[in-house]
Amino acid sequence: MDLLVKLYELPDVAGDQVKGVTIRRAFAAEKHFVLEFVEKNFIRAWASECEVSFARLPAACFVASSGGEICGFACYDASARGFFGPIGVAENGRGHGIGTHLLIRTLQDMRARGYAYAIVGDVSDTRFYRQVNPIEIGESSPGFYRGMLKESERQRA
Repeated sequence: MDLLVKLYELPDVAGDQVKGVTIRRAFAAEKHFVLEFVEKNFIRAWASECEVSFARLPAACFVASSGGEICGFACYDASARGFFGPIGVAENGRGHGIGTHLLIRTLQDMRARGYAYAIVGDVSDTRFYRQVNPIEIGESSPGFYRGMLKESERQRA
């Protein structure tokens, strides 16, 4: 299902760091590093969406890094204007607040760009997004993604 987030009611997040991790807008020169991270840790479709976010000026992609290594990312305006996502944190970085900081920081940027709402598309587990008090959009599955081509199990092997 899709979720609607009121950007004018976002919770606060303290600074651009969490436990030695820096959260910031990605630089265009880092695009290939970010795309490699996304494809290695998640799925190719997310890497495609992430690539689109780099076409926005400034880039609509935020990264979390620690020790010179990417440990998470979040994008918006990739699938469609006003859509948040994808977002992902490396498995060993989960549960430390990195995803929360990426989520809030990216949504704050959407608000700063003039959006009043963000749509989070095709969410299978809404627990992570509860922190931004989303509204469930009824009868929205598959919604925007209807008919999208997907990798088969054979293509991933």
